[in-house]
Amino acid sequence: MNEKVQEAINNQINAEIYSAYLYLSMAAYFDSISLEGFSNWMKIQAQEEMTHAMKFYDFVFERGGKVVMKAIEQPQAEFKSPLEVFEKTLEHEKEVTSLINNLYELAVREKDYPLESMLKWFIDEQVEEESTAANIVDKVKLAGDKGPGVYMLDKELGARVFLPSTETKEK
Repeated sequence: MNEKVQEAINNQINAEIYSAYLYLSMAAYFDSISLEGFSNWMKIQAQEEMTHAMKFYDFVFERGGKVVMKAIEQPQAEFKSPLEVFEKTLEHEKEVTSLINNLYELAVREKDYPLESMLKWFIDEQVEEESTAANIVDKVKLAGDKGPGVYMLDKELGARVFLPSTETKEK
């Protein structure tokens, strides 16, 4: 693995861990306003992001590279509403998609075929991540900020369970 690719993957590991940290911050916001189902959804999202980080981490070592852990930026902690949180979630997932696409472009330029192959899973995953976030934004808009709609959506989001996506989608 060349240095440029290794550095880019280390940056992606940092971005994935930051994503987990951001989603935990969002979970804390939801817990603070007694929306435990919304919080559950974010906690599971954080677990998924850590799984993604570890997939990159393991990939570096499988290729004989070196992982360098970098400082994690502090995420936003205060939010105005559930809608703002999920709009920011969608925006963040679009940023992650851009990072994955840039990493794929680097892999193509550097003729790093193993990285290209591995990133195809992440490209597909990001389509799902953006679609899911957009769907929840739409549901939160329908439900509004208070009342029975939010209660029902909280119950729906609370039913989410963690499934290690990197294992289930590869098989």
